[in-house]
Amino acid sequence: MTSSASIVLFHTDLRLADNPALHAALHRGQPLICLYVWDPRAAGFAMPGAASRWWLHHSLQSLSDQLKAAGNGLIIRIGKTCEVLSNLLKDFPNSHVFWNESCEPTSRKIETDILSFSETEKIEAHRFHGNTLIDPSTLFTQTQKPYRVFTPFWKRLQGMLPPSRSLSVPRTLPSQPLETLKSTPLDSLKLLPTIDWAEGLRESWSPGEDGAKKTLKKFLRNPVTVYAVDRDRPDLPHTSHLSPHLHFGEISPGKLWHALQHAKQKNHKAQDRKSYDAYLRQIAWREFSRYLLYHFPHTVDDPLYSTYQAFPWSNNAHALRAWEKGLTGFPIVDAGMRELWHTGWMHNRVRMLTASFLTKDLLLPWQKGAAWFWDTLVDADLANNTMGWQWVAGCGADASPFFRIFNPITQGIKFDPDGRYVRKWVPELSDLPAPWIHQPWEAPPLLLVEANITLGKTYPEPIVDHAEARNRALSAYRQFKKSKNSQPSLS
Repeated sequence: MTSSASIVLFHTDLRLADNPALHAALHRGQPLICLYVWDPRAAGFAMPGAASRWWLHHSLQSLSDQLKAAGNGLIIRIGKTCEVLSNLLKDFPNSHVFWNESCEPTSRKIETDILSFSETEKIEAHRFHGNTLIDPSTLFTQTQKPYRVFTPFWKRLQGMLPPSRSLSVPRTLPSQPLETLKSTPLDSLKLLPTIDWAEGLRESWSPGEDGAKKTLKKFLRNPVTVYAVDRDRPDLPHTSHLSPHLHFGEISPGKLWHALQHAKQKNHKAQDRKSYDAYLRQIAWREFSRYLLYHFPHTVDDPLYSTYQAFPWSNNAHALRAWEKGLTGFPIVDAGMRELWHTGWMHNRVRMLTASFLTKDLLLPWQKGAAWFWDTLVDADLANNTMGWQWVAGCGADASPFFRIFNPITQGIKFDPDGRYVRKWVPELSDLPAPWIHQPWEAPPLLLVEANITLGKTYPEPIVDHAEARNRALSAYRQFKKSKNSQPSLS
C-alpha cells in the first residue's frame, strides 16, 4: 500500500499547460493520480447538454492520451466525488487533493463537500484559480458589494491580472502509484449520442488541448488583426472560435490573455492594436460572467433583479419550436439557429439577434432560450449562457434595456450585406438576390418564381410582423413598469 499520493481532480480544466492544480501536485513530488469524476449530482443546468457531452467525450480522450504520453494516465470514476475519494484513500490514506475552482453552483457545492471531507479524513485540500483570471471572491466595489456593471469591474480587473508568464506543460509525469488502479471506460459515461447526429460537429471542431493550440495559432496568424472591424460579421471568418476550448479548459484564460498581449506588443499598427484590445475586452466580459455567477448563483434560473419575475411573458410552444428549428421566416434568425444545430456554435452577433427575436418578437421567456442553447452549444458555458440571455432580456447585470429590440431585417442587411451567411445556412433562399434575401416576402413575385421559392412551402412566411411584435413587446414592458413592484431589486 502506498501511503501518500497527489490526487488532481480535473473538471473544466482539461489541459496540462497552465494548470496550477496539476503544477502544485507535481511540485509536491509524490505519486500522481489524475482523476475525473462523473458526479451524478451534476443535474439540471449543471449536467452538460447533448452537444457539450459530445465535446466532453473527445476532450477527455485527448487528455487521457496526453497523460499517457507523459507517463501517467487519466482515472475516470462514476459516483459522488467524496465517495470516490474515500475509496482511493483506502490505498492512499495520507494523500493531498488538488483542483481548480469553478464558479458553477453545483460544482461549488461539491467543492465545499470536498473541503468538509478533507477535514474529517485529515487530508490536505488545495484549491486554485486556474479557470479564471482572478479569484472572484477578492473583487468588490467601494461599498464592499459585488460589481453589477462591467466598466468599473473592467477597470479594477486590469490592475489585478496575473503574472505575464503562464505555467509550462510538464514533459513527463510521475507514473500512477498502482498498476492495478482501475479506471471506468470512457464509453461508460455514455456521452456520445446513440443516434449519430454529430457529423457537423466533427466537421467543425477538434476538441482537446492540441485543438485549442491550433485554433489560437490560426487566430493569431491573421483574423485577430481585423477583429475590431469585422467581429460582428457572421459571413466572415474573423472570430476566434476559441469559446468551447475555453469552456472545457483546454486553454486557460490566463494563457490566452498573455498570448494576445504578447502578440499586441509585437504589432505596432494602430488598427491592429485596437483589434487586440477589443478581443482582450471580450475575455474580460467572460471573466465578468463568471464573477456574476459566483456571487449571484440564483441567476441560472431566475433574473438577477427579482422584480423581473413578474414580466408578462407569453407561452407559445409552436413559436418556440419554429425558433428552435430555424423556421421563423426571418432569414438571419433561421440561419443562426441552423448553424447552431449543425455545428454546435453560433456567431455572437447572431446569438444576440436570435435571443432578441425570442424574447422581444415572440415574447417568450429567456429561460426557454437558455435551455435550448445549453443543449445545442458545444461552448454551453453556464456563466456566459446565463449572462448573455439575461443581458438581452434586460433583467441581468449591466443589461441591454428591454426596449432595445433588434430588427432582424436591418441587422441582416448591415452585418450580412451580400447574404453569404444566409445562403450558406438557408440554402432554399440561395438564388435570391442580395436586396431581398433578408426580406423575401418583399421580393417581386416573379423574382421568387425565378429563385424557386414559394413562401409558405419551400420557405416559411414570417411567423410575426416585426413592427407589430415590437409594439407588443413595448406595450408589455410599459405594463410591467407601471406595476407597483417594478422597481429593480436584487433577489
